Amino acid sequence: MSSLLDVCEVTKRYGGFKALDRCSVSFERGMITGVIGPNGAGKTTLLNVIAGFAAPDAGTIHFDDANVTAMPAHRLAARGLVRTFQIARELASLTVLENLLLAAADVRSESIGSALFRRGAVRAAERAIALRARTLLERVGLWSLADAPASALSGGQKKLLELARALMLEPRFILLDEPAAGVAPPRVAELAALVRELLAEGISFGIVEHDMDLVARLCDRVYVLAEGRTLVSGSFAEVAADKEVAEAYLGRAA
Repeated sequence: MSSLLDVCEVTKRYGGFKALDRCSVSFERGMITGVIGPNGAGKTTLLNVIAGFAAPDAGTIHFDDANVTAMPAHRLAARGLVRTFQIARELASLTVLENLLLAAADVRSESIGSALFRRGAVRAAERAIALRARTLLERVGLWSLADAPASALSGGQKKLLELARALMLEPRFILLDEPAAGVAPPRVAELAALVRELLAEGISFGIVEHDMDLVARLCDRVYVLAEGRTLVSGSFAEVAADKEVAEAYLGRAA
């Protein structure tokens, strides 16, 4: 396997507090990489810095061999790097289908020139977007709710909608922020199965998660963060048996 995303010696400060302190993590192509750690370890900050929602104060980030340090989220999404959020950010006033249509990468229909002079191409693009949205909603089991307001979805359904929105951007790498949080076990199983399917189709994943059963089932490699630094990495079994990890989580050696 080759590295798809490299975070090297990244530091992020908020005032005098270092949320990340020379943190280094690599996400391999064709793998699911987990990031775990106690509350306040810097996991969400790491995702924000990688995905362009916050700029690092030091260090570098490379995606597919290009330096993308401090690149904004919309440009990273165009390159194929997207993220989901711990608390689903659906547009509650729109329907489930409209949420996906709005996320579409192809925005040629929004160009005045295209609307005036390339109407056939615009209509074809809109049909392709609509078909992709339907296909993705069917895949995540939400097509029957396509016309329902997104606000009416359950927590688990909102997580599936958020993943479908990310897939509308045709990504090569997706960062999942606590996909199991607040989700019933059957929905977690559905999500895990879908992630495995997408991995087989060429999408790599980074997952921040507190559900250790999910991490153990899904992740090929796991990084443990503590106090903004990378503590250890390895297979789930290796990091679970590490005394430093026990101390970071429990405050003592297990």
